[in-house]
Amino acid sequence: MKLPPGPQAPHIIQLIHWIANPLDYLESFSQRYGDIFTARWSGFAPFVILSNPQAIQEVLTTDAKQFHSGEGNQLLRPLVGNYSMFLLDGERHQRQRQLLTPPFHGERMKAYGKLICDITTEVIGRERLGKAFRVRSAMQEVSLRVILDAVFGMNEGERFNELKQILAAMLDAVSSPVSSSVLFLPSLQRDFGDWSPWGSFIRRQKRIDQLVYTEIRQRRQDFDPNSADILTLMMSARDAKGQAMSDEELHDELLTLLLAGHETTASAIAWALYWIHHLPEVRDKLLKELDNLGGELDPSTVMKLPYLTAVCQETLRIYPVAMLTSPRIVQSPYQLMGYEFEPGTVISPCIYLTHHREDLYPEPKRFKPERFLERQFSPYEYFPFGGSDRRCIGMAFAQYEMKLVLATILSRWELALADNRPVAPVRRGVTLAPPTSLKMVVTGQRTAAKIPVQV
Repeated sequence: MKLPPGPQAPHIIQLIHWIANPLDYLESFSQRYGDIFTARWSGFAPFVILSNPQAIQEVLTTDAKQFHSGEGNQLLRPLVGNYSMFLLDGERHQRQRQLLTPPFHGERMKAYGKLICDITTEVIGRERLGKAFRVRSAMQEVSLRVILDAVFGMNEGERFNELKQILAAMLDAVSSPVSSSVLFLPSLQRDFGDWSPWGSFIRRQKRIDQLVYTEIRQRRQDFDPNSADILTLMMSARDAKGQAMSDEELHDELLTLLLAGHETTASAIAWALYWIHHLPEVRDKLLKELDNLGGELDPSTVMKLPYLTAVCQETLRIYPVAMLTSPRIVQSPYQLMGYEFEPGTVISPCIYLTHHREDLYPEPKRFKPERFLERQFSPYEYFPFGGSDRRCIGMAFAQYEMKLVLATILSRWELALADNRPVAPVRRGVTLAPPTSLKMVVTGQRTAAKIPVQV
């Protein structure tokens, strides 16, 4: 088997480069090798990175049996457990996906509109006039509280407060390129006591396990089928054989929703706030669109605003939270772009590189929401949430939350960047995020928008 060309540096050096500066890694080698190249990272199988839309379409429309994706996500196991749909393949993955899909669509999702707006108002309302605050931290609190309420129906109490604090601390523990290394290098996953990085991570994880299992047991004991939260829907769901999820499955899927469902959304909203206030023309157009609502922030109307939608799309284009789709591990010989890949080879469409193709997005480094008003892009040209059977299950919820949070903030407050210099993304675990140094200031209030109560 002849693999596509790729960098020849020692595998451990390539891995360090990928961990420390992932965008430089991707851009440097795509410029050198083109639409397809092979990365070789210490401890990983050959990793074929792809940014050709036609080839991406072929991969994403190939029968799912050709690939194993859960097997390629094993580095997430310490975060989400053994039964997360991230780590499953075949019928087991399909079953979990079918059980988890209903809560994130239709009227169920719309019921969270007022909750999202109220939490946003409370969090930003605490910021003092003229005092800089960390944008990502504020958005992380908003999205974590939203997901805790939506998933568990939790909005107060000792368990809520502890779970909120410990989840944030556990994610912060793998938030930098250096600390993220522990996910990519199993040799670093050693418990040397409470003060060692992995030891501290494990103890937080065990405490989260205790809190989540306690909640599951209590909810089973006092089950209320009329509750609107996602945990109730998950407990009520049955597969084609009439089987419900076990406590272990519930636990791991809840962690998946909690960690992936708030962390990624927080980064996306923080980036949107940066771009909106970094570029006055974008802010002015967006405020004009919101002001035309006459102070009414009806969630269904907000979702349809064309320029707000374009701003969110461009935010997820220029710095997608996930740089790569779920890796596809070849299960039988597979031909693509003139290469035949043997079983065990990993193929991963690259979201970031595809979103920065000059032929698709002229001036790709420029933040230009208008590009999404001028044309539509195929799901193989624009796919910030991945694709096919591995597309993010919470995509609709994330888009809903992102638009409502932005509309609430911009309608109620005048904000400014504490420092309007360009900001570069950094690695946060396996994702791309704005740096913690990104700060904003509340400079004043606008006319408070009225948010209709959902009934």
